[in-house]
This record gives sequence, C-alpha cells and structure tokens, in this order.
Amino acid sequence: MSVAPHLHLPPTDRVLSPRTGWTRAHWEATADRMLDALVPYATPGFAQYRLPGRGSWSGVVSDGLEGFARSFLLAAFRTAGAGGAVDPALTERYAAGLAAGTDRGGKEAWPALTDCSQQMVEAASIAVALHESRPWIWDRLDAGVQERVVDWFSGFVGGRTWDNNWRLFQVVSEEFLASVGAPHSRRDIESGLDRIEDWYRGGGWYTDGDGRNYDYYNGWALHLYPLLWSRIAKDDGGRTAVHRERLSRFLEDYLHFFGADGAPVHQGRSLAYRFAALAPVWTGVLADCTPLAPGLSRRLASGTLRHFVEHGVPDERGLLPLGWYDTFLPVTQPYSGPASPYWASKAFLGLLLPADHPVWTERELPLPVEESDTRRTLPAPGWLLHGTRHDGIVRLINHGSDHQPPPAEDADPAHGDDDPHYAKLAYSTATAPETAPHAVARAVDNHLALLTPSGAPSRRTRIHPLRCEEGIAASWYAARLPGDDHRYRVETTSVLHGPWEIRVHRIEAPEGASVREGGHAVAHAESPAALTGPGWALARTADGLSSAVIALHGWGDDTEEGTAEVARDVQSNAFGPRSAIPYLRLDRHPGGRSTHVSLVALSRDRIHPGALREVVSVRAGAGSPTVSLAFLDGTTIEV
Repeated sequence: MSVAPHLHLPPTDRVLSPRTGWTRAHWEATADRMLDALVPYATPGFAQYRLPGRGSWSGVVSDGLEGFARSFLLAAFRTAGAGGAVDPALTERYAAGLAAGTDRGGKEAWPALTDCSQQMVEAASIAVALHESRPWIWDRLDAGVQERVVDWFSGFVGGRTWDNNWRLFQVVSEEFLASVGAPHSRRDIESGLDRIEDWYRGGGWYTDGDGRNYDYYNGWALHLYPLLWSRIAKDDGGRTAVHRERLSRFLEDYLHFFGADGAPVHQGRSLAYRFAALAPVWTGVLADCTPLAPGLSRRLASGTLRHFVEHGVPDERGLLPLGWYDTFLPVTQPYSGPASPYWASKAFLGLLLPADHPVWTERELPLPVEESDTRRTLPAPGWLLHGTRHDGIVRLINHGSDHQPPPAEDADPAHGDDDPHYAKLAYSTATAPETAPHAVARAVDNHLALLTPSGAPSRRTRIHPLRCEEGIAASWYAARLPGDDHRYRVETTSVLHGPWEIRVHRIEAPEGASVREGGHAVAHAESPAALTGPGWALARTADGLSSAVIALHGWGDDTEEGTAEVARDVQSNAFGPRSAIPYLRLDRHPGGRSTHVSLVALSRDRIHPGALREVVSVRAGAGSPTVSLAFLDGTTIEV
C-alpha cells in the first residue's frame, strides 16, 4: 500500500533508511498533522478536545480532558525535540488550555482528581508533558495559572488509585509536584514504585496488577512510567538502574513481536492505542539501556508507524479513530472514548532525542524476522513467539495470559467471562481474533471447545500454565457446559516446528458432547475463499493470507463423526469486514478422556493441507499418557 497522500510527507530516503525510507522528518510531519487536525474540535479555551466518535463511560467532559492530555504529550515531545522551534500557536494552545482547564469556575473546567477517577490517567500525561516541555510552557505560565495547576494536581496527594498500572500515574504526577516545590506525598510515590515490584515476574515482564495480565501495558506503562519518573526525580534512590536493566532484558524479546511489515502482534486490551506499542523502544534509547543498535531501533519504530499510516491511520481528517485500522468498536473497551487512541502519542518519545543522535543518523538495520526464521520462549507470560522470514509473519502462542482476577481459594476455576484478546491459543501480526459480540459467543477461532447439543461452547477463562520451554508450551482450562455442574479438564500442548504449530489436546468430555477446534481467523474486504477436504479446512484471503487446520489424530476424519468446515462472519474482525475461520469438529464424543492432535498453519505461502499431514507422524496409543510426534527432519518430541 502507498502512504496516504493527505499526510504530505517528505520524500523517502532509501540511503539512510533502506527498509522504510522514513527519517525524523517523517515523524515530525506525522506529529504536526495529528496535532493540527485536533484544532477544529477544541473548546473555545482549548482545555478540551471533543472528538467525534462513541463516548466512554466517563462522560463528555472527561473525554474532552482526555483529548487535551493525551495530545499534550505529543505536543510536548514535538516542542522539546525541536528546542522550542515550533509554530508558536502550538504552545499557546496548550498554555491556554491549562489556564482554562484549571479555572474551577470556568466553562471548561476539568473534573477534580478523585479516587480512581479517569482524570488520574490524564493527569499523568499532563505531568509528563509539563516536565518535558518545561522551558516553553510551564516556565512561561502566569504564576496564578501555575498555582491552579498545582491545586488541581493536589487531588492526587493521599488519593487511591486502581491497583495496577494506575499506581504509576500517581507516582509521576506527585513527582512533578515535588519538582515545582509543591506539597506532595513521598509515601505515595515510594509505595507506588514498591507496589510494581510485587508484579515483576522476571525476563522483563510485569503482570498488570495481580493475576496473569500480560499485554502491551508491560511496555507502554509498567516499563515506561518508572523511567519517565526518573527523568523528573532529583533522587531516584537507586531505582533507575533496576528499571533500566529490566527494560533492556524486555527489549531483547520485544523486537520479535513485530512483523516485517511493522505490524505488532494483535493481542491484549486497549489496542486502539496502536503505535503506542513503540514507547518502550524509544524509552530504551532515552534511558541509554537498549540492547538494540540505533539503526535497528529506528527501523522497528519507523516500520510500525509507517505500517499504520499505510493502512489509513491517521485518517483523511488527520484523526485516530477508535479501532485498529479504520473505526472498529469491538476492539475497544467501555473506558475507551473518542480521544483514547491518542495514548499513541507515546510512540513519539523518540522526538526528544536530538536530531544528531545515532538513532536518527545511523543506517537502518533489518529486523530479525527479515533475516531468518525466529523463535523466542517467554516463560513469565507463558508465550512462544515464532516468525517466518519468507512472509514476515510473527505468531504468538498463548499459554499464560488470561486477564482474569487472581483466584480465591474457593473460586470456581471456570468462572468468569473470557476475553478474546486474551483467551485465544494463538495471535499474530497478520490476524485478529473475532471480537464482535455474536462472534465472541461462538468462540470458534484459535480455541478448543466442548459443545453442547445446541452448539454452546465451553470458554477458556482462567488459564493454568503447565510448561513453557524451548518451542513447547502447555496449559489447561476447566471447561463448563450450560446445565452441567461438572468441570471438564481441557489440556493443550503446543509444539512449534518451523512455521507450524502442532496442538496436542487431552480432554475430558461428557458423553454426546462435540469437540471443536478453530484456527486463525483471516479477514479482508473481499470474502475469503473456503476450501475443505478429508480432515482439513482452509480459508484464504484475496491477498494470499491462508489459515488452515489439519486433523492429525483423534478427529474421526475417516468417519461420519468428524467434519472440517470454514465458518464465515461479517463485521467481526479488526482486519477486515469479511472473515473466515477453518475448524475441525468431532460429534458424539463417547465420554471420558480422549486425545486430539492437529496442525495449525498461518502463512502467505500457498498451503496444501493434505501434504502437511506428512510434516509429522503421530503415535498415540489407546490409554497412553504420551503422544509421540516424529517430524520429517528426524526430530522426535514426546508430549
């Protein structure tokens, strides 16, 4: 796809940036377009930006504050990175907004900071922006306005936040108060920084609060804010060195989350923030702790921003709509308002680096997936990553992140709702899970379900990890069927071999139930093609992305009980209006335990499902606790 012409970007530079063609000038032009596009939606005093789109559960005034705060981050990075050499109207708008928003008697007054209020999130963005743009905005504010800003921020002192990444919003905001000599609570700051220590799981990974909440918040919040805090704090108490070391370790794996086309793996909540996923990449450079070469950091960042620009983000108005590419509300959460996507401003942290920094001046280097097939094992979140050079796709195998609250001792292990952004067995840079409500209810894609006679599926709610080592990960979930009080154990082991994922399922099922397994959902503007054969199903988009699932053992593919089909849907996938999912189904389970083995494929190559059965031979004796997988290259793995 070509870059959207409405952005008026400078010419590409294929000498400095042979992979993307992008330079710092492209970043600045994109930032300027995004900022200019907001002006028509500003309130008269510029304290709020009331953008078009569905409102959040916090109300129109909070949403307007969100528009100010999150875009202020972008304005601050743009201003500071240019040494103040920006259009004076830009800094004037945000200075005016600070004055109007903190005028309690004014028509544009911001809501007060109260316990666990959305304003806390936005205050942190304002605090960071004020610090980074201090010489050009804060220092030039009238003393009375400065006092009102401090008064508004003082609502944080002694306040209560949600016990997750929100603790860090209080940390940076009160540290800003300290930096301007205003009253603050050192206890609030230290307790917030101490609290995230409870969530660190090693390997650069935090869970976002208690439970197994692994997603992009690890990078755009839990690594980001402690190092932004250290840029404000006069005395870090030795914490910065720890956070730098953890971010460095995280980035060793993190660059493998991005496909050759720049797309990040589509997993987790708040995906409308899009290229905010680049925040830890730039933070590693800013904090001088990145293991990535300067040319690799820029290639990764520019590739991702360009990817979204090529897919129409920002749109023809210059705005970031609620969605992934175009507007798509099922990818959002109830807390998402029309300005929520502007947390994407965090992607522009790199503009704080001077133009002569090596990250801007050294030649781009290729991503790992552009040079060879890749595979990474991440035990903390329970993930496997594998990428393929020939098509540039990265796939994430999930056996650890479920976004469920921590279990109580007497909790029902099958209780709760499953979230398609966490519950699936696999995600990728080229596909998205089905997320429209009717599609979530069907739960076909990347899921092994037991089905009632009426077709209601069991849900993968709480994930219980079993193992995660080189190329192999396993977990189980407790399957619950309507009208049946029993909890049936569904255990899955994923084995990676080249571009393929082999899934070995050992399940308990009631007599007469059905078993169904789906592959990746593929989506496109045109309806994907659907092909089926003995024991296999395949869906292929018009641009050549294929998803297939092939029965290897236990699917009754030689009997009438086993079927392979392709499910279709519309307006249920962030990647396109028409989607399709290949799946296997075994009807009339005899009851008790059974073993099922399948091969799951996602590729831009032409897939021949029948031939793929020869990739691996399966030996699973009746009643045996072991399944043996023998691959064509001589590798043998026992599950």
